[in-house]
Amino acid sequence: MRGLTCVLALATLVASCGEAPKPAGPPPTAVTVAQPTKRTVFDFDEYVGRFTAINSVEIRARVSGYLDTIDFKDGQMVKQGDLLFTIDKRGFQNALAQARATLAQARSNLAYTEADFTRGQQLVQDKTITSQIFEQRSQAYRNAQAAVTGAEATVKQAELDVEFATLRAPIDGRIGDRRVSPGNLVTGGAGGTTTLLATIVSTDPIHFEFTFDEASYLRYERLAKQGQDDITSRNAGVEVALKLIDEKDYTHKGRMDFIDNVIDRATGTIRGRAVFPNPNGVFTPGMFARVRVPASSPYEALLVPDVAIGSEQVRKYVLVVDGNGVAQQKYVTLGQLVGDLRVIKQGIAANDRVVVNGMAKVRAGQKVTAQEQQPPGAQPAAAPAKTN
Repeated sequence: MRGLTCVLALATLVASCGEAPKPAGPPPTAVTVAQPTKRTVFDFDEYVGRFTAINSVEIRARVSGYLDTIDFKDGQMVKQGDLLFTIDKRGFQNALAQARATLAQARSNLAYTEADFTRGQQLVQDKTITSQIFEQRSQAYRNAQAAVTGAEATVKQAELDVEFATLRAPIDGRIGDRRVSPGNLVTGGAGGTTTLLATIVSTDPIHFEFTFDEASYLRYERLAKQGQDDITSRNAGVEVALKLIDEKDYTHKGRMDFIDNVIDRATGTIRGRAVFPNPNGVFTPGMFARVRVPASSPYEALLVPDVAIGSEQVRKYVLVVDGNGVAQQKYVTLGQLVGDLRVIKQGIAANDRVVVNGMAKVRAGQKVTAQEQQPPGAQPAAAPAKTN
């Protein structure tokens, strides 16, 4: 009996030694958390528009003649007063010389008639000449004065014609290509058949035009009545931002300077315009861009990194870590994107610890190991020194 008991005890011992230990569970997933950032922000709207030149001038001759020289290169930048075209001046110079000769003759005749008139005044008093003869001398004197005035006007016009034969840039800007080659007859004057020689558009500063709908216009108007500057206030004080089609951020700053006074009946939109500095000439009339305009009063908001936002069909959410180290899902209402941060209008509190790194590895209800995100520029805490 004692031997059987020993055998059973030995068998139990052998069986217990052969049992494999149960594997330990995986450690909690490590994530990085951070509290939302508080910042004063405002909502904004985005629109697509085009650049337009502030000044655009068609270069047309004021006098007719044969084009003599072209003094610019197609597409170059020009300054106000730069020489552009020269029309053959010889005919105008001859006309000027003739006008000056006619003026000299008229002045000579005026001097003679004036002396004759002066003598006649004394003679008519002495009854040496009749009143009729004196009136004739007076009339000749007045006619000579009128002739001098007309000759002076003819000289001034001839001088203008000589001046108009030289065409200079009326504004600073970029000139297009020449439309006429030297040797061609140029038709000038004030009529509609004048010859177009070239065009110049100003580049710095430059306008940006866009349209927005009637509902947005009403929203901006109501915002203005609350005492806030908005794009419809027409006081050129509202700052707007712009980006080109190949840029990611709105880095170009400008200001609103015009809102149209009527809403287009066909489209239900109204035209707005901003002015931007363009010292490098990158903005070109006709170029597309996107503009961002303020659409609300400034308000205090909570922001989280945009990478911390998750999607569940049409709903957006973030994961927050509670006091027990468990990830919880919170649905949120999103606002504007400010740099890399997203405005959260509803759904989280200022003291929530939002998962900002490792979100893809965590599910709601899962235990996690949360590590606080260091503020920008902060150094991680030093490890405690070991003691022997």
